Amino acid sequence: MIHHAGKAAGAAALCAALTVLLAATAQASAADQIAVGVGCTTGSSLRLRAEASTDSAIVTQLDKSVAVAILGKQDGWYYVSYDGNNGYLSADYVIEDQDGVFTADGRVNGDGVNVRAEASADAESLATVNTGSAVTVNGFADGWYAVTCQYGTIGYIRSDFVDLTSASAASSTSGVVSIAKQYLGTRYSYGGASPSGFDCSGFTMYCFQQMGVSLPHSATSQWQSGAGQKITSTSGLQSGDLVFFCDPSRSKGKACSHAGIYIGGGQFIHSSSSKSGGVIISDLTSGYYNTYFVGGMRI
Repeated sequence: MIHHAGKAAGAAALCAALTVLLAATAQASAADQIAVGVGCTTGSSLRLRAEASTDSAIVTQLDKSVAVAILGKQDGWYYVSYDGNNGYLSADYVIEDQDGVFTADGRVNGDGVNVRAEASADAESLATVNTGSAVTVNGFADGWYAVTCQYGTIGYIRSDFVDLTSASAASSTSGVVSIAKQYLGTRYSYGGASPSGFDCSGFTMYCFQQMGVSLPHSATSQWQSGAGQKITSTSGLQSGDLVFFCDPSRSKGKACSHAGIYIGGGQFIHSSSSKSGGVIISDLTSGYYNTYFVGGMRI
C-alpha cells in the first residue's frame, strides 16, 4: 500500500508540475502578442519576413507609412504585427513612435473584448466588441491602445486584441462579417441567393454583394475567380476571408464543394445543407471542415 501510495503521490506531483508549466507557456505565448511599441514603415513594398533574415520566407508585403505593432526587437530587426500577420522588418525601414500619440486604423480579433475606462484589466468595462469590429487607434501606452469604437465609445483595449490595419481592410472585414451574422438561422435552399434561402455559395455571393464585391454563384467558381489573395493554411486566415472546402464524395470532380466566411477565433459562418442546416457558425480547426479545407481567399 505504501509503495502504491508513493507512486500515486509522484504521479500527482508530476501532473501538477505539468499543469503549472503549460499555464506558464500559455501566459508567455499571450504575452508575446502584446505590443511593446508602435512603429511606422518608411519604405514601399516592404517584405515582412518569417525570420530575422533577408533569406527568410516572405509573409506579406507592407506599404509605406502604415502603423505596425512592435512585439520585440532582434539584431537590427523589429518583430511586428500588421493586419493579423506577424514577422520581421528591418529596423532601417521602421520609425518607432516615441510619444504614444498617433492615429491608425484597427480591427478587433476576438469576441467579447472589453473596452476599458483605463489602460488596465481591472478598470471598468465600458463596452464589449467582437471579431471584425473596426476601431480608430488614437495612441499606445503600456501594452494598451487608446481607441474610439464604431459607435463612439472611447476607451482602452489591450493590444493583443486589436490588429493594426488599413481603413479599407478594417471596414470591409467588419462589414461582411456583420452582414453575414444578420442571416444566422436563415434556411438552406439549393440554388438560393437571397434572405429567403441560401445555398453555400449563394450566401457568400450575397454577403459580398452588399459590400460592392461581385462573385460568381458556385464554390469552385469563387475559388477560381481570382477575386482576391489566396490563403493556403487556416493559421493565415483573417476575419472576413472566404473559406473553401472539398469533400470528394460531394465534389463531382470540382475543385470545391462548399464555401463560407471566416469570422475569427477558428470559426466560420456558412449556409449548410446538414440536418441542423441553414446559416450557422461552425468550427474550422478540427473535424470535418478542418479535414476538407482547401484554402481561403482575402478579397
